[in-house]
Amino acid sequence: MTIHKEGFSILIYLLVFLLVVNTSVYYFSINNKIAYIITGISVIIYLLVLQFFRSPTVHTTPNENLIYAPAEGKIVNIETIFEGEFLKTNCIQVSIFMSPFNVHVNRNPISGKVLYSQYHPGKYLVAWHPKSSTLNERTSIAIQNKKGDTLLMRQIAGAVARRIKFYVKKDDTINQGEEFGFIKFGSRVDVFLPISYKILVKIGDKTTGGETVLASIP
Repeated sequence: MTIHKEGFSILIYLLVFLLVVNTSVYYFSINNKIAYIITGISVIIYLLVLQFFRSPTVHTTPNENLIYAPAEGKIVNIETIFEGEFLKTNCIQVSIFMSPFNVHVNRNPISGKVLYSQYHPGKYLVAWHPKSSTLNERTSIAIQNKKGDTLLMRQIAGAVARRIKFYVKKDDTINQGEEFGFIKFGSRVDVFLPISYKILVKIGDKTTGGETVLASIP
């Protein structure tokens, strides 16, 4: 288990802040019980933030006929919808909600070429809100595989998550299972797949990024 690079600065600043708070409490407090309580709360807060930035090893078995989940979380939506930003066609949308307790590393569901990569500023509706996919701060990334099929991923910031990071750009060649981004705290990732693909998950299923198979290519 390692700590993701996106957490380094936050963890350092938080550690310094908590050390200052606890040192001040111990110095000025006349009640040791209060000091012990503050220390206990500080430890819990730090461990919660630390676990959020964990980056476990993922074992992706490359397979050009499978679509892997881009994130760890829970399937909250599967529906046929018109994707109007880039694909301009009806697609199967699969949405994964990521709670603050999930791993927030985002991984490539397929190998291929990045055709489109665009950041959109926006609102901060709760991530499971139906309109969060088009109204919230978000990043859209379209990938074309070797067969010529194109899918689109959308990182969506939620009410807590207000910092989307993505590491790919147009014309990049990417590999299945590799990291393409990170969303700090609660959030959501939508995947828009061709209608012909067979969905292998259902609403309520738990996913692991880079390991859980979302769909197969006919």
